[in-house]
Amino acid sequence: MHLFFLLMTILLTAKLGAEICLRLGQPGVLGEILAGVGIGLFIHYAPVDVGTLTALGEDETFVALTELGAFCLLLAAGVELEARDMLEASRRSMLIAVAGMLIPLALGAAVGAMVLPESSQRGAQILFIGTALAITAVPVAIKVLMDLGQLDSRVGHTIVAAAVADDILSLLLLAVLTGMLNNGGVPDLATVGVIAGKAMAFVALVALLLRLNQARVDAFIDLLAVEERGFVMLLVTGFVLAVLAEALGLHFILGAFAAGLLFSRRVVSRARYERVKSKVDALAHGFLGPIFFVSIGLHLDLSALTATPGFVIVLVATAFLGKILGAGGAAVMSGFAPRDSLSIGVSMSARGVVELIVASVAARAGLFEVPDPPPPIVANLFSAVVIMAIVTSMAVPPVLRASLGKRSDA
Repeated sequence: MHLFFLLMTILLTAKLGAEICLRLGQPGVLGEILAGVGIGLFIHYAPVDVGTLTALGEDETFVALTELGAFCLLLAAGVELEARDMLEASRRSMLIAVAGMLIPLALGAAVGAMVLPESSQRGAQILFIGTALAITAVPVAIKVLMDLGQLDSRVGHTIVAAAVADDILSLLLLAVLTGMLNNGGVPDLATVGVIAGKAMAFVALVALLLRLNQARVDAFIDLLAVEERGFVMLLVTGFVLAVLAEALGLHFILGAFAAGLLFSRRVVSRARYERVKSKVDALAHGFLGPIFFVSIGLHLDLSALTATPGFVIVLVATAFLGKILGAGGAAVMSGFAPRDSLSIGVSMSARGVVELIVASVAARAGLFEVPDPPPPIVANLFSAVVIMAIVTSMAVPPVLRASLGKRSDA
């Protein structure tokens, strides 16, 4: 099926869903995810042959567009925020990020230990469930905050800083899980230490660039003669840092977010900042971002819901409970009001595409391959985690809208 027809269908469906949700008082991102769910259900259960749509989620071009969507969403978030505010929030958010990972990790592992049958892969499967519950989808949390006008608030700064830290910590968990899958055991401390060292090196480099990044940036951009030089400079910086992040074994979205922080109101003129910001917002929220959120729903497969409904319900409930107790409880300990703490815990509950990537890595490594016939829990574990990722991503926007509301503490 022609690429442009697919883009037309996805974009129109996403924006129709966003329009309906906005008119109902809900964040537009909820409608975009629901649009993806609708397309996904149609692909999986349509009574007619849907052709190339069946492989849309694995199509390289479509996957590249969704990755660009995630890149642009994090770039736009970085441009919106001030580095100084983020650095201040990061001091408060580290406890939230760590607790928001450890508590869901422990709860997920406990659920896995209770329900998974004995097999050679049982240990890795238990860790997989714990890792699946520990992850936070940074783009989902950021888009909801943007829709609510709360990204540049105290709570918003804390959520973003904690979610980004959570994303870095997730890499360590993924490394341990991958090591168990590839080697049959937990990787040694040296391997995990190398990953942690690379993450710290990237953070240190970004901090150095932020310190060196003064008004000279505006003067340098003025030396260029190319059209849209400010916008081009921002994109190139984002791509450079994304490549660097991936070279260090980190997620490319960290590079996009860092580049956005470098292009702040303090280093360029207000007119240039507003021009570039409007272009980034148009690209992120008008085109590529909706494609990213639709892609979340495309992976929906209801097989686990019909085969092991009890397990799916427990998994989803534990996913929310772990983040609310972990991140929300740590927020209370950090001095946030109970309502704000609930907002922080809820916002960290979305899993999104990051979850699907982890599940795909586990599937390719043979985590769910057991002697026939496989137990229902194991046979449907991949589907259950996908359902959990989509349900949490769908539930966070309306729940966060109710708990956070329209505030003016930016």
